Amino acid sequence: MNSIPGLNGVACPVRASVLLGALLVAPFSGAALAQDAWPSRPVRVVVPSSPGGGTDVYARLVANALGESFRQQFVVDNRPGASGNIGAEIVARAAPDGYTFLISASPAVIVNPSLFRNLAYDVERDLVPVSAGVVSPMVFCVHPSAPMRSIADLIGAAKKDPGSLSYGSAGVGSSTNLGVRMLAERAGVKFLHVPYKGLAPAVSALLGGQIRFMLADVPSAINQLRSGKLIGIAVTNRLGALPNIPTMSEAGFENFEVAATFSMMAPAGTPASIIHRVNAEIVSAMKTPAFAEKLEAQSLIPVFDTPEQFGERLKSLRAMWAAFIARNGIAQDQ
Repeated sequence: MNSIPGLNGVACPVRASVLLGALLVAPFSGAALAQDAWPSRPVRVVVPSSPGGGTDVYARLVANALGESFRQQFVVDNRPGASGNIGAEIVARAAPDGYTFLISASPAVIVNPSLFRNLAYDVERDLVPVSAGVVSPMVFCVHPSAPMRSIADLIGAAKKDPGSLSYGSAGVGSSTNLGVRMLAERAGVKFLHVPYKGLAPAVSALLGGQIRFMLADVPSAINQLRSGKLIGIAVTNRLGALPNIPTMSEAGFENFEVAATFSMMAPAGTPASIIHRVNAEIVSAMKTPAFAEKLEAQSLIPVFDTPEQFGERLKSLRAMWAAFIARNGIAQDQ
């Protein structure tokens, strides 16, 4: 037993372990208070695509919801280019302090490691999963002036003039590119790929007649489809918002499992407590009637995975697309 003087000069026995515990509690209490204070300043949400695309639409919904939940600004920062690599690298190199996140479509976090030989970031080492976010069904679109009105028409046109039927995408390795490549593989045809820096510019190019068709995520094209400025010829999933467009299964292509995913990542080393708090708030927000209604209006399907479940999902998707990319030699398109 050790002793320390009492308040009146009387020795008071105190166990050494109690003294040590008292010394240790103080710094950990300070750290806990600092974590509880997060976020104490605006949080940056990097979106590696142009404003107006499906990723951007979802990111702004999430940023608004998180801003309300945490009573702090979550600011969307669009950094398009290089198939999502520019924005992903910014986040991969950011301080892991909970003030920088990435909301990305699938390329930057799933397929780019199989496409690019010299990425400036390692997706598995430098980024950690936060929220699986949403899955967006996709729709094959043509300009109203085009003669194609079905997938059969599209394939017929490609067979008549191989390699000349142009389509736009959000970039090499995007879902909008890989989905068309999957159709080409299964139908035994070849299309002419015209990549853009994001899906919004590709949609604009289709509206302007600069390309013949495209595979778009539904949020990026739904307004143009509803107004008749674009014609939908097939969807990957039956959609209540577009009930008259046939599915790929009905067009003769069963198990056409292509979809855009809009998910959140953080720099590796970001405190797990912050990651789980953000995940919980996103899941909670997506379950509210108001948020769910906005997702349904954009035909976005929420995924309520924990960060750990999302991590396992990422591993499976990376393996599937790596095999497809290798089989089709898509990396050699660079």
